[in-house]
Amino acid sequence: MNYFHLAKQVAAITSKVSNNIRNELSKISQSDIEIKSHNSFVTYVDKQTENFLVDKLSKLLPEAGFIAEESEEKSKNRELLWIIDPLDGTTNFIHRLYPVAISIALMHNNRLVLGVVHEVGFDELFMASVDNKAYLNNRQIMVSEISSINDALLATGFPYYDYERIDQYMALIREFMHVSHGLRRLGSAATDLAYVACGRFEGFFEYSLNPWDVAAGAVIIQQAGGKVSDFTGGDNFLFGEEIVAANSRIFTELLSYVKRFMYGSQN
Repeated sequence: MNYFHLAKQVAAITSKVSNNIRNELSKISQSDIEIKSHNSFVTYVDKQTENFLVDKLSKLLPEAGFIAEESEEKSKNRELLWIIDPLDGTTNFIHRLYPVAISIALMHNNRLVLGVVHEVGFDELFMASVDNKAYLNNRQIMVSEISSINDALLATGFPYYDYERIDQYMALIREFMHVSHGLRRLGSAATDLAYVACGRFEGFFEYSLNPWDVAAGAVIIQQAGGKVSDFTGGDNFLFGEEIVAANSRIFTELLSYVKRFMYGSQN
């Protein structure tokens, strides 16, 4: 399978729907917002976008299954599996803020093989596949060459329902305030990861995430020369609800901070 050709087809699909998302941003009202759970929202735009994506992706690969944020049924037992978030950053969207992103990844035999993140506000299309490089609007991108946390700009997100580790997490954030160039919280994990891939951020970390938040961005970072893991340094970042991502030069240092504060580990 030519994954890069498939990634370009996926990118074309996201381009068709991104304009609609931008247009709807100015029209959204409180009556359009549904509450799924505490601080977890959905709008008709999420649902319409997901339906559109599922329809188009099904035509590309009729045999593939889906893990999609707004779908009630999650299919994990297919050889080919799309992982999609139709609107990453819904809370931003309902407050008429950017970034907001479409995030689509493909797994083939349990391996992430392509990722597309389309940030709607700036109309920036990030894509990568395991048989090619990472690109932003058709120009190759690479992670930054910053080699120390002291010179790094980091990104993170705040948990919105799982507060069991919030004290350790806030202590970690406080530490990074002292030792790095600073932290940013944009409200879209897919965008944060894409920004690591193109060198705007040196690293990103967050817990309480879902597969559709991180799958596409992880592929893009890896193909741009970066590294991705869970908080222990393992590879369970997709379903383990935690992720560390960075350029290859600061990854080990960033991970050591995360492990020390989140798990009390010095290794």
